[in-house]
Amino acid sequence: MAGSSLKDSVKSIDLQRIAQDFRSLDFNEPGVWPLAPRIVAMLLMLALVIGGAWWLFWMPLGETLAESEAKEQQLRLQWLAKKRQAVNLDAHREQLAEIDREFGALLRRLPNKAEMDSLLADINQAGLGRGLLFELFKPNVDVIHDFYAEMPIDVAISGSFHDLGAFAQDVSQMPRIVTLKDIDLSMDERGVMKLVGKAVTYRYLDDEEIAAQKQKVKGK
Repeated sequence: MAGSSLKDSVKSIDLQRIAQDFRSLDFNEPGVWPLAPRIVAMLLMLALVIGGAWWLFWMPLGETLAESEAKEQQLRLQWLAKKRQAVNLDAHREQLAEIDREFGALLRRLPNKAEMDSLLADINQAGLGRGLLFELFKPNVDVIHDFYAEMPIDVAISGSFHDLGAFAQDVSQMPRIVTLKDIDLSMDERGVMKLVGKAVTYRYLDDEEIAAQKQKVKGK
């Protein structure tokens, strides 16, 4: 019975009349439009209002909300990172103090400019003490770095393999830092070993040299 009532209601709608109402609209007088055109016009206006509000207000608000959420996430990550740093602050301080101590110990192993002659004499004496023959012992021009200078020394030393090895060990155990680089070993027809290479030692710069180095870097 309800289905019959619905069919009767659909039949009661005069589609031709509604179409005629739309064709005969006077846009200069919307107040006298028939019911169906007025309902359609109201729905269109409502859709335009909602669309305009979405475009002008809701969409920018959505973008602002997304930016705020992204910024919140970034701030949260920064907060967590700083929290971890704060938790490990004492450990970092201890590690930094240990690095300072180690750096100070290494720095104390670098001679100053006035002590270089004594260090070169110690290197030479280490070889002579092992019965080695210095065929060449020639300090080169210092290579200047930020706070220290590197002095390469060209050396050519002859002797037995055992004595050369002992000399290399003596050099590595010196109070000052000395390294052997670019080593080339050879043996002559008599079975005598010859070591050719560089003994590199280091010294820290004095105040005038550090100032000159800073000025040079600034000029570049």
